[in-house]
Amino acid sequence: MPEASPPEAIKILFVDDEPDLVPLIRQKFRSQVRAGTVALVFAADGVEALEHLREDHDIEVIVTDINMPRMDGLTLLGELGDLGRRTRAVVVTAYGDMENIRTAMNKGAFDFLTKPIDMDDLQITLAQAREAVERDREADRVRRTITRYLSDKIAHAVLSDPAATGSSERREVSVLMSDISGFSQLSERLEPERVVELLNVYLGAMTEVVDAHEGAIDEFIGDAVLVIFGAPLEMADHALQATACAVAMQNRMASVNEELESRGLPPLKMTAAVNSGEVVVGTIGSESRAKYGVVGTAVNLTARIQTMAVPDEVLISETTYRAAGGEDGPVRLEGTRRVSLKGFAEPIAIHSVAEVAGVEGGAVPHDESALVPLDAPIPFGLAVLDGKEITNDAHAGEIVALSATGAQIRVGTPLDTRADVRVTVDLDDGPASIYAKVHHVTPSDDGAEARLRFSSVPPAAAAAFARLL
Repeated sequence: MPEASPPEAIKILFVDDEPDLVPLIRQKFRSQVRAGTVALVFAADGVEALEHLREDHDIEVIVTDINMPRMDGLTLLGELGDLGRRTRAVVVTAYGDMENIRTAMNKGAFDFLTKPIDMDDLQITLAQAREAVERDREADRVRRTITRYLSDKIAHAVLSDPAATGSSERREVSVLMSDISGFSQLSERLEPERVVELLNVYLGAMTEVVDAHEGAIDEFIGDAVLVIFGAPLEMADHALQATACAVAMQNRMASVNEELESRGLPPLKMTAAVNSGEVVVGTIGSESRAKYGVVGTAVNLTARIQTMAVPDEVLISETTYRAAGGEDGPVRLEGTRRVSLKGFAEPIAIHSVAEVAGVEGGAVPHDESALVPLDAPIPFGLAVLDGKEITNDAHAGEIVALSATGAQIRVGTPLDTRADVRVTVDLDDGPASIYAKVHHVTPSDDGAEARLRFSSVPPAAAAAFARLL
């Protein structure tokens, strides 16, 4: 059997103006001090005690007399609340002094002792205070653990009312989903440890933005982030907050990429979408394993809309736009189109957000570099993707203009706006596959001319393109 770990040390502050008390306390707790389970601090009055408390955040138990010069024990108890410290205070008072005992307990005292102090009673009371401190420590450990895996708001809901999280309810919410463009191809080029490092930088920054907009992160799905606005805590302006959050996330990508560059990691592009509607929120799972989550058509539609976004773009549904105020609201649009989405019978309107007016940094950043016509077009083979699957054979085409973020192409097949494509070009070192989203399409007699927005460009292709710009 492994030996039990020794109890964590507890620091006790004794506050009393009787100098004879100090050697008595040191003698009584000598063995515990030597064993490292107790640490002692002494103060002659409340003023000195507060100085210790401000400097030493490890003090968790206070034993204080009431009648002392400069500051008495009852005043000290009142000051403890202003410090924002969670300490267990034991008050020492004269026998039968019920008025002071009542006042002390009302001010948050943990317990009281009467004079003259019985050392055995003191030991028992401090043992009880230690148990209370250890319960506090365990609660803090649980909270820290939970908040590592749940957002602060969901963790608060779980900890403050565990029974409520066993139920579910219908709720009007806004759902935000973001995703790293070309992440699958990017992760293939990096060692797993570097992928984790990259994700931690990205997700850490996105979490800060979500928290600032009072969203609740439901989960990380690989590189994707699913955020709820309006649950578990109700939010009247959830559509506007979610849209503003998505815009802020796009703006945060500049500093994310600066951090990635400093670590020798490639830059990222992100897409984001917001949809609003009625969902069911609550606990999903079994008795042994469950999570707080959200289900409903509104979630599925958010995911579908997000796949239509080009890098650096924020798309919102018509429902979200109306809930955020519509034409009279602060959300300004760059464009609107109707699209048919898999799993939905009718075409829906999706809006590309230009800015959220009245919000600092509320404009969606644009990295739309000017296209440079090529003297000699670059031939390629193009395949249309459906999710991760290639839906047809490669079609011949050529790149006629380039920018740092995309290309203008001619191709011998019709293309749909917002389609995902793979473009394969021949380089000196061999073929290179570039992944992109179709941004604009102009049909032609023999196929289409289209504007592509790059999602993932391998380093060799990026270097070759840079030499042409």
